[in-house]
Amino acid sequence: MNELATLGLAMGAAWVSGMRLYACVATLGLLGRFQLVQLPGNLSALTDWWVIGVAGGLFVIEFFADKIAWLDTAWDAVHTFIRIPAGAALAWAAYGHADSRVQIVAGLLGGGLALASHGTKAGVRAAVNHSPEPVSNVVVSFLEDIGAAGMTALALWLPVVAIVVVILAVIGAVVTVRKIVSGLRELYARRRDRRLKT
Repeated sequence: MNELATLGLAMGAAWVSGMRLYACVATLGLLGRFQLVQLPGNLSALTDWWVIGVAGGLFVIEFFADKIAWLDTAWDAVHTFIRIPAGAALAWAAYGHADSRVQIVAGLLGGGLALASHGTKAGVRAAVNHSPEPVSNVVVSFLEDIGAAGMTALALWLPVVAIVVVILAVIGAVVTVRKIVSGLRELYARRRDRRLKT
């Protein structure tokens, strides 16, 4: 795998890990196991059946937990401490063949991408959970599933496109999080004003 392909896979996997870590690990592991893709660096460790099995089992749990309003928020809160380091580890492992300084930089960038992805996901879901109907939560969750699958495919087979999409997604994440924070501040300010008036 050339350096551009490795970069695309490292960035894509780190980004996806912030949303759907277990799906990303299981997918990469299965594709590598059946030799549909060549995983760079130390990512070949993902092809072991026990890694695939654990990731697959956790993905099934996450798939259903993520569809239930408020449970998804608790799941995201706990996974703040899992997805971000895992994103760093995946990017670091992708550069297992490289100089240790390159691996460290890859790990730092991978952790940053996972943080941006996870922060956007958690922020959007927290905002959606304020909606009185349950359908929007399920729809957003399915959109995240599709987005994670799409990004994983891009990272594997169209790495240049994946790099561009990740860069655009980071910009979009910054804008989205700012809007969510602003909207939540306004919502809480209105509630506080109502309480003061009563």
